[in-house]
Amino acid sequence: MTTLPSPRPLTLYPAIDLKGGQCVRLRQGEMDQATIYSDDPGSQAKEWHKQGCKWLHVVDLDGAFAKKPVNIEAVQAILANSKVPVELGGGIRDLQSVEFWLSQGVTRVILGSVAVKNPQLVYDACKAFPNQIVIGIDAKSGFVSTEGWAETSEMKALDLALRLQDSGAGAIIFTEIQRDGMLSGLDLEQTAELAHHLSIPVIASGGVGNLDHLRALREVANKEPGIEGVIVGRALYDGRINIQEALKVLETC
Repeated sequence: MTTLPSPRPLTLYPAIDLKGGQCVRLRQGEMDQATIYSDDPGSQAKEWHKQGCKWLHVVDLDGAFAKKPVNIEAVQAILANSKVPVELGGGIRDLQSVEFWLSQGVTRVILGSVAVKNPQLVYDACKAFPNQIVIGIDAKSGFVSTEGWAETSEMKALDLALRLQDSGAGAIIFTEIQRDGMLSGLDLEQTAELAHHLSIPVIASGGVGNLDHLRALREVANKEPGIEGVIVGRALYDGRINIQEALKVLETC
């Protein structure tokens, strides 16, 4: 096992989830439980940067279900208005799609469902585009879900992560679906387990509702320095978390 570095500042990734060209947030991945927060993704990207964020996490929700990119114009608007790096997932299932989005200005592409169904693509993409591929692992009660969270496999999240950690991917994003959009806190136990066993960074996602949840993650990350950052969505849109305060919590080791 590679020796991981000492605790470091954690990165805040504001989430922009796209459905029908609008910025939305779901509850537990249910498309019929979408709350619309903005009909201008480009302006939303500009606002997160203005408030101090250094990355953006973007997901094409329609693409995840359609198994191909759908919200292309919305993503392009985000890229045109963003002055910070963007990572993008949702419906990216082949090398051509990976290459297309990277050529459009996306910094990192997230491969999720395809990592389960076609792991060779992850290896091929990492080889073709070093340091520009991230693996998205979404789980329900520890078992990997795919196809926009509509299907649950018999594979455990840690098993998939261990299988792919030598692919060359830059990080793994772990989301506990049952917590996503519920504002009840991250699944710190599973996140820490992944970080403890893996040699690549882990980004936490799903359930952040207040600053205490970020403080709890900070404490865990001090013990498991493999945790690199956290994705936050609804709590930012609702104003439950102030970005400047969140950055102060996450960046103080």
